[in-house]
Amino acid sequence: MRVLNFDEFKLDREVIIDSIIRGTVFIHPTDTIYGIGCNAQNSNSVKKIRKLKERTTNPFSVIAPSFEWIKENCIITKEAEEWLQKLPGPFTLIFKLKKNCVVKEVNLGLKTLGIRIPNHWIKTIVAEANVPIVSTSVNKSNEDYMTSLEDLDPQIKAGLEFALYEGKKDVKPSKIIDLTGIVKIIER
Repeated sequence: MRVLNFDEFKLDREVIIDSIIRGTVFIHPTDTIYGIGCNAQNSNSVKKIRKLKERTTNPFSVIAPSFEWIKENCIITKEAEEWLQKLPGPFTLIFKLKKNCVVKEVNLGLKTLGIRIPNHWIKTIVAEANVPIVSTSVNKSNEDYMTSLEDLDPQIKAGLEFALYEGKKDVKPSKIIDLTGIVKIIER
């Protein structure tokens, strides 16, 4: 697994973004914790993340490439519009979908999807790739999430192409806001 800081990423930007579009599985930082990600429209890559995490149930969330993408694919209520204005930020917003915009392995065939736009430079990479990127914690199911490369599970590490890394993160996961009915804040 190749480890890249932001400056190293910039030197190989086009190649790395192209590999993300093609389905590379990688670690990325956010404004909260590190995520393991891939193109959410690539079935084989999402299956690989499920296998690495040993997570067969529970949907994954995605980082959206743009607000336009969210509005094109999700049902935006008045309450949802208010929450969208809080992005970019440390929130995962769960929307009802207008249409399938990710492979079924992401949301397990549900008509809903958790969406993020982090307040972090990773959002510009996702926007440039112009595809939704799976963003789920870097850990096996029911284990602690990764805060630094030192606590990265070796089996997960073996399945990754690269990590965009910026040192230890001592923050909490994003807050989940369910916008599919009556607005609910889900505590983790």
